[in-house]
Amino acid sequence: MIRRLDAFLPLIGVVGLLAIWSLVTSRQWVDPVLLPSPAETFKAFWKGMDGGALGFDFVKTVYRTTMATAIAAVIAIPLGILLGSSERLYRSLEFVIDFFRSTPASAMFPLFLVLFGVGDETKISVAAFGAILVILFNVAYGVMNARKTRLLAAKVMGASRLRVLFDVMLRESLPQTFVGLRNGVSLALVIIVVAEMFIGSQDGLGHSVFEAQQLFDMPRMYAAIAAAGALGYGLNLLFLTIERRYVHWSGK
Repeated sequence: MIRRLDAFLPLIGVVGLLAIWSLVTSRQWVDPVLLPSPAETFKAFWKGMDGGALGFDFVKTVYRTTMATAIAAVIAIPLGILLGSSERLYRSLEFVIDFFRSTPASAMFPLFLVLFGVGDETKISVAAFGAILVILFNVAYGVMNARKTRLLAAKVMGASRLRVLFDVMLRESLPQTFVGLRNGVSLALVIIVVAEMFIGSQDGLGHSVFEAQQLFDMPRMYAAIAAAGALGYGLNLLFLTIERRYVHWSGK
């Protein structure tokens, strides 16, 4: 019975947030024009997702975020394994990796605009760039911190260097790899939404938020923000579910 009730614990925060929001709007502690009620926001959300522009914008943002994350994973995971398997190689490139990882991706917008012009290529590439560095760092860290006892056991049993790399190091790095993927997809979404706001976009959740704010359509703006938050939460939950399903041995 207690376990069944525990499943509903996450809803407490949601109910509490909606209750506070409803209280603030009903008492008009904030100008109703600036902060619409939850009911108005939900109505705008439902209208937008049910055949409206918000549904189309949502799909475009999902597409761009998915493409950026996929590109980042394809590039970063093999490179992370390579760098993590050679500490000297990683140390020689550590400054470059940390430098670009610490550089705000938004600062790279002008460079990617020059390279790719205004379009999906720029948004996807700059988001992939930001996600690559996060995933790369986590994969390399996971490989470098693979359990020494398992590595030694594999070598003692005569496993080749290639087999040690893929059968031991790769499996040992999977938990940290999924941490990188979850952080990477979250960062990619943030960059995509910001890019949709400011890089000549005609669609996407970022464009929807910015356009609604310009038109002072507050219910639609909050609906678009809620859609972006739900998307981020859903993508993170997806990777977490896959991790629990296929990396259930983590920490054992």
